Amino acid sequence: MTFLVVLPTYNERLNLGRVADGILSHAGARLLVVDDNSPDGTGQLADDLVSKYAGRVDVMHRTGPRGLGRSYIDGLRWALRTDADAIVQMDADMSHNPTYLPALIAGLADHDLVIGSRYLGGGTNVVNWPLHRIMLSAFANRYIRTITGLSPHDCTAGFRAWRRDALARLPLDDARTSGYAFLTEMLFEAARRGCTIGEVPIVFVEREEGYSKVSSKVLAESLLTPWRLVFRFGRLRPAPRA
Repeated sequence: MTFLVVLPTYNERLNLGRVADGILSHAGARLLVVDDNSPDGTGQLADDLVSKYAGRVDVMHRTGPRGLGRSYIDGLRWALRTDADAIVQMDADMSHNPTYLPALIAGLADHDLVIGSRYLGGGTNVVNWPLHRIMLSAFANRYIRTITGLSPHDCTAGFRAWRRDALARLPLDDARTSGYAFLTEMLFEAARRGCTIGEVPIVFVEREEGYSKVSSKVLAESLLTPWRLVFRFGRLRPAPRA
């Protein structure tokens, strides 16, 4: 199965080379870097990767309003115009290890969407997070599941693999979120459209280089988005976890 990784970046010059090398070490992998006009030179480094990996890397240089959701909408729409069998979302900061890509892709044999989950088996597979960050993430997932009816253990995970035809069913142009809440909105829309959702365990490692882009505005959007989705579409019917 060929797959295309959509990789949003903003000031990830210190991480991009490593994560690109890891992604492209897998047979059948291609990479689209969606750079949000990074002032640290990430975009130029991405252009250098085009030469290093001829025919396997493309770069989108965004100049409009920044945001993870906006970057993903542009990148995923581009990806759907390719012939890739599967499309993957992941972070550029090495918190999502590319060694897990084969497991996510293999899961698409039985599911439309496969999540790289930090919370399978009742534990928390996170390295180098302070206790308050672990508690916040655990609360966010329980909060989202309770309000929306979503069933995955890790609703906020950004490491995801999609069957191309399943992703094509999502209304990307109608997305109303611009930050990390876009991940919740996508998951809700997938479940609402009957996509089958599976999870595979990963170990999430906090970034070693650069800094987090989570802000108070991003957190506020994340808190409000589940309610907005339920008020607009109604709560999902409970589904068995895969």
